[in-house]
Amino acid sequence: MFVPALFRSLKHYSRAQFGKDLLAGVIVGIVAFPLAIAFAIACGVSPEKGIYTAVVAGFIISAFGGSNVQIGGPTGAFIILVYGIVQSQGLPGLMAATFIAGILLMALGFSRLGGMIKYIPHSLITGFTSGIAVIIFSSQVKDLLGLRMGAVPVDFVEKWREYFLHISGVNGYALAVALFTVLVVVFLPRFTRRVPGPLAAILVATLAVRYFQLPVETIGSRYGGIAVALPALSWPAADWNTIKSAMQPGIAIALLGGIESLLSAVVADGMTGGKHNSNMELVAQGGANIASALTGGIPATGAIARTAVNVRSGGRTPVAGVTHAAVLLVMLLVVGEWATLIPMSCLAGILAVVAYNMAEMKAFRNIVRSGGGDLAVLLVTFFLTVIFDITVAIEGGMVLAAFMFIRKMARSSYVKNMQPEGDGDAGGPLPVAPQLPQGVEVFELNGPLFFGAAYKFRDAIALAGRTPKVLILKMRNVPVIDATGLQVVNDLLRTCGRNHTRLIVAGLQPGVREEFRKSRLLFRIGKRYVAADLQAAIRIASEINKEKEHNG
Repeated sequence: MFVPALFRSLKHYSRAQFGKDLLAGVIVGIVAFPLAIAFAIACGVSPEKGIYTAVVAGFIISAFGGSNVQIGGPTGAFIILVYGIVQSQGLPGLMAATFIAGILLMALGFSRLGGMIKYIPHSLITGFTSGIAVIIFSSQVKDLLGLRMGAVPVDFVEKWREYFLHISGVNGYALAVALFTVLVVVFLPRFTRRVPGPLAAILVATLAVRYFQLPVETIGSRYGGIAVALPALSWPAADWNTIKSAMQPGIAIALLGGIESLLSAVVADGMTGGKHNSNMELVAQGGANIASALTGGIPATGAIARTAVNVRSGGRTPVAGVTHAAVLLVMLLVVGEWATLIPMSCLAGILAVVAYNMAEMKAFRNIVRSGGGDLAVLLVTFFLTVIFDITVAIEGGMVLAAFMFIRKMARSSYVKNMQPEGDGDAGGPLPVAPQLPQGVEVFELNGPLFFGAAYKFRDAIALAGRTPKVLILKMRNVPVIDATGLQVVNDLLRTCGRNHTRLIVAGLQPGVREEFRKSRLLFRIGKRYVAADLQAAIRIASEINKEKEHNG
């Protein structure tokens, strides 16, 4: 059902819960304000665009989403993707890509594909998330150290090359502000959670820079003023060239946004014991990105950290998320102009902590220890994210993960020759052979019979090298079969016909039997020669022998 969680929660709403949601919304709004500015700057756009996104997209995600506690807005996951789009296609390209991503997310939701998160390997998610963390930190080194240099290159290697070339120009004051910010953000929550670490760091650092006239760069010195009003609606460029160039990044934004939002909703469910509606969540995420594009914002998704703050602060319904958006709007209009005094090194320190939290080092280490295919997917995705971009990383990681899965499934499939005089098999231990009539052979198939494992069956039959009167295929342990598997059985049927061997199939599972029926294999084999189990197949083989002796 496409019913927003807000509508469901209001049916049993209480005044006491309203008070808790209101307080949680205020706290999350205060936390989100500096983060929205920092994410926007890291993405290569002006600071207010992050706040526009947090207000507009945050309201829509909470009001129309499928999670009771999800907080939406700009997140660190989009930084490298958005920065690359802005550098290559400018703001019109970003607006078009965000708009396309919104449409795709809504289409995924209305198509009931909200469960797609189950098909994304954990090693792939950890790989590109850790890669994003490295890129975020790398993008902040200039402001962390206060380096005097031009625009930071997009390429990872070139970026660090420029840093080393300008390392002699480190600004000690900027570095001190950054280190102070990191220490406050990391250690303040250990003493109190009433005051958000990022807000406390920004207030103290800004006052110190202002009072002592420290020579560090601020938002105002780099970007000028911050617009303190929401922009008018504007439609993205609709010419074919813009749409064509924005399509691939739009798909990447949609995929990344869908994964991030559903992961956040799953984490929130674990914290509250609730259950989100993944399809409604994707629809809301899509609408939020469309609205963000129309109001000059950047891509948005569910924010795991801010959602966790919401839950810990007592928020249990979407009213808290709506309140958070309203608080951000008030802060933009009331104190937005003062945000120009915030030191850039302070924002860089906040983003350095964000990058550390995103790195998922524990999960990374666990996958490294486990080794195997998961390690290969992790490393490939990680290095593709760092060296190239998130689009290439997801595509490469998914292809590699698919191949690894196919390989693993193929290894789990094997064929056993159950003939008493058989001297082996094709992948499994020789079973205790049943009592078989003269001239009858049995091959037992185990595991999925698909394109990655069909060669085992074909090779096992060829290695037998005999032409029995009756060949029985025991398929009770074959859960699925694809077109390649069907073709292999069909080829075997033709070979049996040329050799005057009768083929009997035993123990077909319902799904496999249906595939046989649709491909007309049941008809070609013959209804009589499709047995319920091995014993029934042996009785049929005995009858065939008797008929041949009688006609012989």
